[in-house]
Amino acid sequence: MHEMSIALAVVDQVQEAATRAQDVTAVRSVRLQVGELAGVVPDALAFSFELACAGTLLEGAELITEAVPGRARCIPCAHEWAVGMPPRLTCPACGGTRTDLLAGRELQILDVHWEDGGPAHTPTREPISEER
Repeated sequence: MHEMSIALAVVDQVQEAATRAQDVTAVRSVRLQVGELAGVVPDALAFSFELACAGTLLEGAELITEAVPGRARCIPCAHEWAVGMPPRLTCPACGGTRTDLLAGRELQILDVHWEDGGPAHTPTREPISEER
């Protein structure tokens, strides 16, 4: 199951970023963009992510995945279409087989939310001086 190797790579990258940021105390969520054609099973990735996070700064972090549909463009006629699963790479407009895959292979970290160890900032009202 390659989802475990993906989850471990995500955890490593987030931990490296947290180390560079310094003073990170916990990671709350990680948002990934996952293409329909990336060959990733979302449930298996979520399960693997939970296991990979155990005992790390990411323990308890939420994994949020955003699916990216596969899209292609026909080179001869420029028609664009959703390729679906299994992918249909023959142009539905002209039957052409020369196509460019435009989207669907993505697998990247979009953002990470973490907490840092700085003092909690609570707005306070400054006393108004009575001196004139």
